[in-house]
Amino acid sequence: MNDNDDMVIINQVLAGEKELFRLLVRRYEQPVYGMGLSFLRNAEDASDFTQEVFLKAYRSLLRFEGRSRFSTWLYKIAYNTALNSLKRKKEYLSLAEDDIVPDWDTPERNMMRKVLREAVLDGIKELPERFRVCVDLAFFYDRSLKEIELITGYPVNTIKSHVFRAKKLLRNKLKDYVEGGI
Repeated sequence: MNDNDDMVIINQVLAGEKELFRLLVRRYEQPVYGMGLSFLRNAEDASDFTQEVFLKAYRSLLRFEGRSRFSTWLYKIAYNTALNSLKRKKEYLSLAEDDIVPDWDTPERNMMRKVLREAVLDGIKELPERFRVCVDLAFFYDRSLKEIELITGYPVNTIKSHVFRAKKLLRNKLKDYVEGGI
């Protein structure tokens, strides 16, 4: 499926074939759920979050004008919903904490990967929230700077600055690991 397929489905849903919305849910359920986990750190809360985001999207579908990709519009709803949840919970943790890296081939490499991964996660946890959000959207959700701007409301230059500063902070944090050969 591509962005044009999304528009076809949206037009059909708006024309009365409401059951087709499930195709959009199926396509974007995992990324929205992942965002929920990043913010809420609880599978049950992330599941409720995902349902809430899709309910909001369905109810607001008439307002989707197609000026951006549907996924960008949906992630903006998810981001705003997450921020509202965050205000209640006061915590954001990065999607980078999901263990999605495949195993390497030797026990030594697995151990090195584990140590380095923990160091990276510790570094990410120490980043200011606005940096973590931009890094997550850019690197784990593969969103463009323009899409991150639409989702977060931060200007593109601010996003660039946040990502640059986050990389610099992480580089400094991980300097000993890189110099030590890990």
